[in-house]
Amino acid sequence: MGHRLSKIYTRTGDDGTTGLGDGSRVAKDCLRVESYGTVDELNSHIGMVLTSGLPANLGETFSEIQHLLFDLGGELCMPGFVFIKQGHVDWLEQELDKLNDNLPMLKEFILPGGNAAAAACHISRTVCRRAERLMVGLAREETIEPCALAFINRLSDFLFVAARVIARADGGEVLWRGGGQE
Repeated sequence: MGHRLSKIYTRTGDDGTTGLGDGSRVAKDCLRVESYGTVDELNSHIGMVLTSGLPANLGETFSEIQHLLFDLGGELCMPGFVFIKQGHVDWLEQELDKLNDNLPMLKEFILPGGNAAAAACHISRTVCRRAERLMVGLAREETIEPCALAFINRLSDFLFVAARVIARADGGEVLWRGGGQE
């Protein structure tokens, strides 16, 4: 386990840099920091999803996702370390398949909404996609483990399907009318 913070401010970042897990210092706006910062933001949104009245079967899954996102953030913060493995991607795919098996085929686009928990899932999904875009950009410059990219990609799919399940359990999905039609 790394260092524990007894004092929250250190003043070392006042010059616009931050320390990575390996001790190196980088600009606070570099792609690595943007990537793990966005994963942290996503984790916060998942926390909101957890407070929004989920069906019981989803609470444990979302809680596990939070832990894995914290691991992913650690992996991005410590170049060369690997926390997210193929088993995590496989697990998420299994959870996704379980949810998707009970949904009708998608025939229309779905708008974010339906209820508070579904809307929170959609917000999480869009933040997840942003994290993925940042990680892809980072992977062009530095080494990113393929499983980390696969996990974040699969997670956005999971969040979309979870939003559908949650909306359908309470009020229904909001379908796009298309072209401003009424």
